Amino acid sequence: MASICLFPRTTSTGGVAAFQDKFTAGLAQHGITVSERVDEADVSAVLVAGGTRHLGALLQARRRGLRVVQRLDGINWLHRRVHTGLRHFLRAEYGNQLLALIRSHYATQIIYQSEFSRRWWQERFGTDRTSSTVVHNGVDLTVYAPEGAQERPANCCRVLLVEGRLEGGYETGVQTAFRLADLLAADLPIELMIAGLAAPALQSILFTPGRVPVRWAGLVPRQRIPFLDRSAHLLFSADINPACPNSVIEALACGLPVAAFETGALSELIAGDAGRLVPYGGNPWRLDPPDLGALARGAVEILQDQERFRTAARERAVQAFSLQRMVDGYLEVLLG
Repeated sequence: MASICLFPRTTSTGGVAAFQDKFTAGLAQHGITVSERVDEADVSAVLVAGGTRHLGALLQARRRGLRVVQRLDGINWLHRRVHTGLRHFLRAEYGNQLLALIRSHYATQIIYQSEFSRRWWQERFGTDRTSSTVVHNGVDLTVYAPEGAQERPANCCRVLLVEGRLEGGYETGVQTAFRLADLLAADLPIELMIAGLAAPALQSILFTPGRVPVRWAGLVPRQRIPFLDRSAHLLFSADINPACPNSVIEALACGLPVAAFETGALSELIAGDAGRLVPYGGNPWRLDPPDLGALARGAVEILQDQERFRTAARERAVQAFSLQRMVDGYLEVLLG
């Protein structure tokens, strides 16, 4: 029986852990097991999802003739635009350099999460020294689905923001969500729900008093995300220049349309009436003030025609972001 080594295996709450859990479930449907060690006899290939300091293990895998496939997200960059402290700055820079080292010296193949991500890495660190491909993230469409428990309010429109952590530069996205909700409240009854890890002190700093009630959901377990998505009318994707945000794909699968600025890989994910992308209105890499008016107009269009947009969101996910499609794309590279 074939086995894929996921290295390094992580149990964190971030995107890498979510990917590894979904990928493991997808592999099981193919009868493929998962290993955490590169030296196990039945390992056929190694998938490096995220960085690792254990470069010796990757070298060992190469010497055994195993494929070492690197999964690449985006590049840390907000720390260069938003003051997040010296420690965070150094950690972000170290992470970039470590991933670049694996990309250039250890990986035998590279899987980028989006065309945007591939262009970004090539512009910043040079052309690929090995073969590369793009495989978008995917979700289990039976779990992330419009059908199921939900508590979508009937007396207002709930705008949802989902992030893992609301710090390290992502505070600006939260502040944009406050301003967007306040604009929308001029035309519609609005409630803003924010899901993500934020200390009470940070919440008080971020909070901007306005006419919109705000609900802080905190860090939501992954298994509760479908319920959260089904309980909203609109997802605001606040990340600027995202590589391939899971929150967007998960929302689409649940029939939740998305409003966002057209930056990063979002134009690869949101098509037709699955949501509304609007021009940023400045230079997003400099975090110029965005065009909130255009964003609000796109959001109002979604909120006033829920049936059309919710149907299109689900159809987009079924068309392009199934777990099976993602796993097949990875296996084509890992096993050939």
